[in-house]
Amino acid sequence: MGTTSENLELTAARSAASIPVRPVRRWRSGLDTVTGRIPLDDERPRVPGGAYDPKAFVGEVVPFSVVAYREGHDLIGVHLRLTSPDGEESLHRLTAVEDGLDHWGVEVALLRQGRWTFRFEAFADPYASWRHAARLKIAAGVDAALMREIGARLFDRADAERSRPEAERATLAAAARTLRSDDTDEEAALDVVEDDDIAALLRIRPLMDLVSPGGRHALEVERHRAGVGAWYEFFPRSEGAELLPDGSVRSGTFTTAAARLPDVAALGFDVVYLPPIHPIGHTHRKGRNNTLDAQPSDPGSPWAIGSADGGHDAIHPDLGTPADFRAFVDAARAEGIEIALDLALQASPDHPWVTTHPEWFTTLPDGTIAYAENPPKKYQDIYPINFDNDPDGIRAEVLRIVRHWIAQGVRIFRVDNPHTKPLQFWEWLIATVNSSDPDVVFLAEAFARPAIMQGLAKAGFQQSYTYFTWRNTKHHLEQFFTELSSTTADFLRPNLFVNTPDILTEYLQYGGRAAYKVRAALAATAAPTYGVYAGYELYENVARPGSEENIDNEKYEYKFRDFDGAEARGDSLAPYLRMLNRVRAKHPALGQLRNLSVHWSDDDAILVYSKHLAAAHSPTGAADTIIVIANVDPHSARQTTVHLDTRIWGVTPGEPYEVEDLVTGEVWTWTDHNFVRLDAFWEPVHILHVRSAR
Repeated sequence: MGTTSENLELTAARSAASIPVRPVRRWRSGLDTVTGRIPLDDERPRVPGGAYDPKAFVGEVVPFSVVAYREGHDLIGVHLRLTSPDGEESLHRLTAVEDGLDHWGVEVALLRQGRWTFRFEAFADPYASWRHAARLKIAAGVDAALMREIGARLFDRADAERSRPEAERATLAAAARTLRSDDTDEEAALDVVEDDDIAALLRIRPLMDLVSPGGRHALEVERHRAGVGAWYEFFPRSEGAELLPDGSVRSGTFTTAAARLPDVAALGFDVVYLPPIHPIGHTHRKGRNNTLDAQPSDPGSPWAIGSADGGHDAIHPDLGTPADFRAFVDAARAEGIEIALDLALQASPDHPWVTTHPEWFTTLPDGTIAYAENPPKKYQDIYPINFDNDPDGIRAEVLRIVRHWIAQGVRIFRVDNPHTKPLQFWEWLIATVNSSDPDVVFLAEAFARPAIMQGLAKAGFQQSYTYFTWRNTKHHLEQFFTELSSTTADFLRPNLFVNTPDILTEYLQYGGRAAYKVRAALAATAAPTYGVYAGYELYENVARPGSEENIDNEKYEYKFRDFDGAEARGDSLAPYLRMLNRVRAKHPALGQLRNLSVHWSDDDAILVYSKHLAAAHSPTGAADTIIVIANVDPHSARQTTVHLDTRIWGVTPGEPYEVEDLVTGEVWTWTDHNFVRLDAFWEPVHILHVRSAR
């Protein structure tokens, strides 16, 4: 759930930091140097290596920062000059992030999709330098007359700028007269120096000398759903499947699966992800629990794509027709849901490609085609593609397939195992598709080495699976969330799935119901996009021995789940998921990636973080702050003191403010140090909304 388009338009009217755009004369030294008159360094956002452009999503608040400094003691200012995709230019004044460290920053909400450009401009600020010196010298009686005249001349200069409003020029002219008047004593002169209204005017429209622009950079802003969403995964063949008297199963169809969509929408999910919906091969078909002895009634793995009924552009006959699929997509859209389709570039031995394009596979010395392996796992029912034998042919075919499904209404693709294909291929495919269909989103399902996962994100994937499922301790989660929200946020956008058909971690296997609550709460609040695989709400926690996969895995059989009955018995996590998605929809701070701050607790199992959105960037016009406190030990009750940097949401340390627990509805008065007790067997997570400050 995320910010609506209407709210984004409202945000546009409230976007802060924009100041009047003014043409400036840049400093020309005549020297052939890399460094400008006022040096600029470490310009961000950026992607390490410089080969790719950073990215954001519509509505995201992006921190722009730069290191800028000059020789001596005179003060400088820094502007950010932004150009929107339609050529509209805006100017934003940066502030010093930390005094004395020459770091400057400003946050800007980007509200239009497309390619933005930006550059930083540093300049000498003669008014700020004069003000700093004058408040010291005039008060000390040192060069007081000289400082007054210098100030008056600066005000004369500002008054002479015809682009300034008349009222502003009148104020500046009056200040110059006051400084020059024989009737003005030192106290009155200091009043001019300390006048915050004048300072504000000359901050918005500063006097600028030695203007030194940095390089021009690009920033790709993708659609809102590329960055914000709640995903729900289900297998259409299981939705509405029937067990027949003879023990066989009648598959669910797109028509029966459509009946599940209102329930998914009621849970608050806005993306439904479907595993492959294509014909499934028969050769080496896997049976239940990944066995090699498939029975006639076993449906096989959807990832073993292709049979005599067709390949990647076909629909499994059991699921229905292309018209049925389009009707399913339309039914989802009517519920406010987008359909994400699996893109798995591999084939069963029965895929038409094996006959028509054998060169697309790897042939072993014994003449057989190599099947997929991920030792110790073997996938005898799947042939991986060799992308080097006929790269042009493979590219053309995959592009045709993707465009085929786009024509059927699919705008999101969850890409299976992209790390086993050339990075160059993905860079080309995503750029080619997005050049004509910029709304199409690609999610990288890659659990690989960090360099590979980050490389996929840099090359164009709008979203990425992460190591979230294996980050379960306080220490690991603090590091992980900090990395996602800062270190990699300019290019990698996480989708925090809590489980998948292939991933049932020990934490969930043995953590009981508390573990399921904790993981869902963290995923839903730490990142603006997260996902759940069906069955999570039923606490399905039994693994195949020796694995991290569900036993009786849905990849190899139909599942019959009684969602309504479980909820009626009070044996379902569905109400908790519903609550989490309501909270996400109501609180725009949770729709941002880069605003997470880790706080401290005295207990090694109590994780604390906050997400704050300033009023200037909020679609409601009011600041929004959420504090999450989680007991990540699902087997105990923990009590401790949490320590919060309340300055993040504008509360002076030690001052009281009111918080509401959005899980239980309780309200407390807090400060920056607070006692908490979280019982894993009752409510292991506080999700607190900062309601008021006193």
